[in-house]
Amino acid sequence: MAPRTPKSADKVAEEIIEWAEAQGLETAFDRAEKLKPCPIGHSGACCKICFMGPCRLVGPDAEETARGVCGATLPVVSARNFLRMVAAGTAAHSDHARDMAFTLLEAATGEAPDFKVRDTQKLKKLADILEIPTEGRTKEEVAKDVALKIIEQFGQQKGEIAFVKRAPKKRQEVWRKWGIVPRGIDREVAEALHRTNMGVDQDPENLMMAALKVSLADGWGGCMFSTDITDILFGTPRPVRAQASIGIMKEDEVNVVVHGHEPTLAEMIVEVSQEPEILEYARQKGAKGINLVGMCCTANEVLMRHGIPTAGGFLNQELAIMTGLAEAVMVDVQCIMPAIVEASKKFHTKVITTSYKGKIKDAVHIQYDERRAKEVARQILRLAIDNYANRTASGSRVHETSPLIAGFSHEYIDYMQGGRFRASFRPLNDAIMAGRIRGVAGIVGCNNPRIMQDSYHDYLAIEFIKNDVLVVTTGCGAHACAKAGYMRPEVALEMAGPGLREVCEAIGCPPILHLGACVDNSRILTIATHMVHEGGLGDDISDLPAVGLAPEWMSEKALAIGTYFVASGMYVIFGSESPVEASSEVKRIMTEVWEQRVGGKLEFIPDPEVMLRKALEHIDKKREALKLRKYEPGRFGVERKLMSMEDRRKLEKLSRPHEGLK
Repeated sequence: MAPRTPKSADKVAEEIIEWAEAQGLETAFDRAEKLKPCPIGHSGACCKICFMGPCRLVGPDAEETARGVCGATLPVVSARNFLRMVAAGTAAHSDHARDMAFTLLEAATGEAPDFKVRDTQKLKKLADILEIPTEGRTKEEVAKDVALKIIEQFGQQKGEIAFVKRAPKKRQEVWRKWGIVPRGIDREVAEALHRTNMGVDQDPENLMMAALKVSLADGWGGCMFSTDITDILFGTPRPVRAQASIGIMKEDEVNVVVHGHEPTLAEMIVEVSQEPEILEYARQKGAKGINLVGMCCTANEVLMRHGIPTAGGFLNQELAIMTGLAEAVMVDVQCIMPAIVEASKKFHTKVITTSYKGKIKDAVHIQYDERRAKEVARQILRLAIDNYANRTASGSRVHETSPLIAGFSHEYIDYMQGGRFRASFRPLNDAIMAGRIRGVAGIVGCNNPRIMQDSYHDYLAIEFIKNDVLVVTTGCGAHACAKAGYMRPEVALEMAGPGLREVCEAIGCPPILHLGACVDNSRILTIATHMVHEGGLGDDISDLPAVGLAPEWMSEKALAIGTYFVASGMYVIFGSESPVEASSEVKRIMTEVWEQRVGGKLEFIPDPEVMLRKALEHIDKKREALKLRKYEPGRFGVERKLMSMEDRRKLEKLSRPHEGLK
């Protein structure tokens, strides 16, 4: 018999997968093996927009000769499919942002009394960008106006979305030149759906430029709005210590998994779980306490603000139930597998849906309402506590965990390079110019069961830091690095190249920086803009020696993210196969045309070694264009050695030998 092929690079997850197979329990990994993707739809050659079809545009000369019933060509069909996916991803992120804006409004007016403005400095900064007066006004008055202004951005019909002005000026000029500045978030999503309807936009190039436009409504609109509002309501993240792995589940406590993407209810769960009355209720039921466990992007939200441990990303949700230790899995929206309800039927776990937008058949539904947030949180926790007594002996009990450091907001990255009074991106820019740091790579995105879980994320993260490339990461990519132990600074520093290691030791940061949830990819845009404004690395994001990667993507949201980074001037690489593989014309537009017009391009590369090679080549090409010192492994580019804080203290003692003498 052929040896079993591992399904996950996460050792703990793999142990549970093997146990599930032995028990005859099905997971997403099994379904991915059994259910092969339709090769026609998978490559973008199927049109099902109208009911004259679906039309399959296949054949040896399909690019030139294949036509749908209406006459649509393969490039048109492929481009329409892509635009629809980007529009859907934008709608998902931006609807999340809309809910956050309404929560801010209700917090400001007192309608949601459980929420308060916690970061007044971030609120003032946002108000300044939105041209809202702050002098002599209460934080609630300012927050109300900020919320209303952001809510207006969704339905705005003319002009430009407000945060376009946050981009480098040269980038704004590029967008205006090609007519891709979003007018309003909802308008761009609706127009994208209209243009892809039967008989409307039949020009693949025009359709692909529309994809750039609607994606910008996500990156510089929905995602950025959500990140900023979440920081205002719950605090801007700073580094925290935590643990990662499904092994964080505890046998003597009530385990509650918070899973999804909207952080408001999860924040209330964190607060309420510490109330003496709730803890006493858990003890009365025989448990020693309540153990909150993060999953997916909600995990990143509560991890970086409270140090709540993470059980991992998208593909770990069924596995958490299969430990037999989860009393409840609380979900809201996005990336929730309906399969978790089927998995829960084999155990005692209660799956609790909380949004009318995301109900699942056979799950318990408790509707969340911001105006009575803590009351709902208490109801959920009591249900979970009551279920503790129903726990059975079955399950794959694992206990191995990995410590990590998470929570590097762009504000903290600015602070850590110079302190409160000299906060600056100067040290990072100088290190890149000197050749100590070769460039920056953003590793983000989902997991996909058709790729060995976490394997591409882990491989690329380590190879980049070995090559002196600073890594920033979000979402499931961040979970992968955390579970592998790569977010322990001491481990990562041992693996990092000498130049990157020296800089990280001097500044006091790890070489792999956790930036948050998927919507927090907007922090990467802000970091890139700060680097441009700091000087020395060009005058646009497209000049930076930087690259973005989504190695194991599966979601339309990932396509929206990748496309808005392209529109912002970045080279972006996706792993796995391409959803437009059938059309060489659309692939040409994604690479050649987009690069000529906006400075960024998108490629789909299934081989991680090729991904790494092309990413490093791109970084070196950008260094050469900036006339920076050529990167040489092991050489730092300048003679002066960067000093760590320990080195500085030793020097200070030597310069003051009289101190300490009696």
